[in-house]
Amino acid sequence: MSERVATGESAEMYLKAICELMTTDPLVPISSLADRLGISVVSATEMVHRMRDQDLLEHKRYKGVRLTEEGRRGALDIIRRHRLWERFLVDKLKLPWEVSHDLACQLEHATGAEVVEAMATFLGEPTHCPHGNPIPTPDGTMTFRPGLSLETLKPDENCIVLRIRPETNAALSYLASHGMMPGVQVIVKSINAFDHLWTLEIGGQEEILSKAMVSRVVVQLVDDPTEDQEVEKEHV
Repeated sequence: MSERVATGESAEMYLKAICELMTTDPLVPISSLADRLGISVVSATEMVHRMRDQDLLEHKRYKGVRLTEEGRRGALDIIRRHRLWERFLVDKLKLPWEVSHDLACQLEHATGAEVVEAMATFLGEPTHCPHGNPIPTPDGTMTFRPGLSLETLKPDENCIVLRIRPETNAALSYLASHGMMPGVQVIVKSINAFDHLWTLEIGGQEEILSKAMVSRVVVQLVDDPTEDQEVEKEHV
């Protein structure tokens, strides 16, 4: 990622969103992209067409979009800037864990490569953001431990929180208020399938969370034999 892809702020937001959504779907529906960015499908479609013409993404009609190699490099570059800013805001400025995401969104677009790499050195070359998500290296790769969604666990299963995704200030604030952060131990106590409510023991405290919040939490079973393994990935 030594050579930054020339894009505007809006295009960078799209690149980052598509990259994050591609972890669960290699072809991202435009409706999903619009939902992630909080815009209309019409607006998203117009921007997709412009970015396709710039060779930043491929658009398969009625199926969705995926990043080109050029788009992938741009996405990983903006994700690196974003997550380094999150680390700086939390580690050095001591700002709350849950507000760093939106602040980093504002700062990432105005940060050049020289500042990014100086910040990485100053921070000690961190590998993960405060929310547990991997920070791309300068050459455009990310390494993270394999995990599974907390919503796939069954009662009495014991796990450790790895990361929170997708990130929004509202979701991060809610999860933080219930003690749900990377490194915390969680035990599933019960699941109410009718109300979609999960009773969890989070760091020794009993909490009740909705399925919408539980689905944002990536965990690893305490007795998982892959606990110490790491996997290289290009996307979040």
